Amino acid sequence: MKEILLQNARKLKQTSRTLLITYVIVYFLWGLGMNEFGATMEIARFENWWQVISCYILYMVPISILLKEYNFFNQYAYGLVAMGILEFLGYWLQTSYVYPNNMLDQLFNPQNFSLGMALFFALYFPAGNWLVNKIHGLIFRRQKITTSTT
Repeated sequence: MKEILLQNARKLKQTSRTLLITYVIVYFLWGLGMNEFGATMEIARFENWWQVISCYILYMVPISILLKEYNFFNQYAYGLVAMGILEFLGYWLQTSYVYPNNMLDQLFNPQNFSLGMALFFALYFPAGNWLVNKIHGLIFRRQKITTSTT
């Protein structure tokens, strides 16, 4: 177990600064957007705006980095475990607010709400890794080409 933790810490430490910054920006904006969407649609929201930082940047970014080399299915499966824990804690500790009788409650019933949220948000890991990889490649590949021709 100790060796796995050390390997994961090394993998996180070896992440390039530009890639890490790309993850932070993408996930921060994504988190703010989803929190606003959830509040506007009266589905669910964080109790405090800064939870976007703790959940999306401090929790989801490191997990995404650790999962980025896996295939889609494994990223989703491991992401489901990670999001299941996060969703459970958010509602249990009441740091996330679920609007009563929201559209997802009506569609799936209230007993399935947090399961549905975990199933949905687990997609963030493969989708986020794909998006960050594309954005990072576009920005920094172009920068390298520009730099090498001058």
